[in-house]
Amino acid sequence: MAPRGSLAVPCEVPVLAVCFLACVATGLELSVNNHAADFSLSAMLGPPLSLSCLVQNSSQAEELLWYRGDGQVGLKDGNKVNVSNICVSPVTESDNGVTFTCRLARDKSVQVSVLLDVQFPPQLSGEESLQTEEDKDVTMSCNAKSNPQAQTAWYKNNNSLTLEQNRYRLYQTSEVFQLSITKVQKSDNGTYTCVVKSPLGEGRKDFHLIVEDKKPVFPKEAVIAAVVVVTVTVLFGIVARKDKIFKVW
Repeated sequence: MAPRGSLAVPCEVPVLAVCFLACVATGLELSVNNHAADFSLSAMLGPPLSLSCLVQNSSQAEELLWYRGDGQVGLKDGNKVNVSNICVSPVTESDNGVTFTCRLARDKSVQVSVLLDVQFPPQLSGEESLQTEEDKDVTMSCNAKSNPQAQTAWYKNNNSLTLEQNRYRLYQTSEVFQLSITKVQKSDNGTYTCVVKSPLGEGRKDFHLIVEDKKPVFPKEAVIAAVVVVTVTVLFGIVARKDKIFKVW
């Protein structure tokens, strides 16, 4: 009878096989445009952008999947195994900040993601006419997206605008630039220009502000009283002439 110690020999074989397979699985990885880890990719508007996903350290056919954000990208049959390419064409503003991810079909935890950094200048032009009365508030708005984010400046009649305290207010987000004037005066008449600048270019928009005289406002109470007086007077007139009207008939 063989000694009990010999029973441990066959048990070691599957253990070694499992260890070997684990090492193989661990060595398998993906790369996108020669990047084996997540990365950011700069791009400009217009020209197409190619992304190539490659399986590395694998001796068998591996199916690949592509995602744009959370949505899966449709791939042709000849563009799925071991190497897969997608093309973003044309590159637009809507692609900025979008993540493209290449995943291994049988193990989706094996993946590489690309964050698109689409750069474009501010796009702003045109003019607008604003007509208002004295003592009313007015707001001028410029909507301009850009990447990198633009800086803005306001001008009046081609001169830098001096902001009067408690009357002028600026509001700005990454896409919206506003100038508000409280209780406008005749001296506020003129052309206001919003200039938006970034390292890639600039845009501008003109606002022609016309401030008119304040229209007289009649109190509601006085108008109502006048209507009542006229109505009562007409009624009394009709009553007073009632007898004459009947005599004629």
